[in-house]
Amino acid sequence: MATTINEQIIEALYGEALMLADEARLCFDMRIPDRTADANDLTRVALSIEGLRSTTRLMHTLAWLLNQRAYLAGEMSEGQLRRLGPLPEDRPSEPDQLALLEPETRALIRESERLHARVARLDGDWRAQDPSENAPVLAMHGRLAQAFKTG
Repeated sequence: MATTINEQIIEALYGEALMLADEARLCFDMRIPDRTADANDLTRVALSIEGLRSTTRLMHTLAWLLNQRAYLAGEMSEGQLRRLGPLPEDRPSEPDQLALLEPETRALIRESERLHARVARLDGDWRAQDPSENAPVLAMHGRLAQAFKTG
């Protein structure tokens, strides 16, 4: 794996993503009474749309980080990790919708976008590497797996 991705980076990002996901759950919980009692329908729609975008963004990020953790723990091969595909592309927030939301909500959304962008850079850098540079290691893994399978 790329030298830019190590267990400490993945664990730090994973912790940050979990905290943001928990904050998003609380922020976008539409069942809270009187949350937007004075707000109009457009604000509720904006909250709903941007909440869905943010939670989807965070879930994609968490899934990518969980795959990295599995790889680093030896539970997944590099080939499996590559086959899972890249981090899905982000769907950024719409400025018109953000303008309707409270500053704290906008800050949370922006933070989820920044986290996704950081993880996307890691993923892009790793995927840009030539997998053939790891070919000897991958070949050895294959030979070991075959030896244990037949032995």
